[in-house]
Amino acid sequence: MRLTTTENFSKKFLIRTWPVRFTLYDSAMEVKGGESVRINDRQKQLIDLLCQRRSDTVQNLATELGVSERTIRRDIEELTLTYPLETVRGRYGGGVRMADWYFQDRPKLSPKQTALLNRLAVGLHGEDLDEINQILARFAS
Repeated sequence: MRLTTTENFSKKFLIRTWPVRFTLYDSAMEVKGGESVRINDRQKQLIDLLCQRRSDTVQNLATELGVSERTIRRDIEELTLTYPLETVRGRYGGGVRMADWYFQDRPKLSPKQTALLNRLAVGLHGEDLDEINQILARFAS
C-alpha cells in the first residue's frame, strides 16, 4: 500500500510534532490576581451591575470586576448583541447605560394568569379597566 503525497506529508508531520508538548489555553478563562473567572460569569456580573445601577463608567466596572478597561469594552461590545446596552462617549457623564425599559428577572404573568385577568377585564369600566390594562401591559409575557 502506497501513501499519496498528502497522506505521506500528514504522517511525517504527525511523527515530527508528536513529542512536542502543547500548553492549552482556555480562551473562555481569564486569570486576574490569582483568581480565574469565566468570561460568561464576568459578563453576567456586568449585566447584573448595570441592571442595578442603570449606568456606570468603564473604569468603575473594570476596577470592581478586577479586569482591564479593554476587557470591559470587549465584553460590552459582545453584550450589546443580546442586551439593550448603550455606550456614551465623554469624559464627564460617559460610560455604559442599560436601557430604561429593560429589567432583568422581571416578574411575568403566566398564560393562565393573563387569561384570567382578560376575563375579569370584560366586566370592568373606567379606572378599573385602565388599571387592569396597565397590569397586563407591564407583566403579561
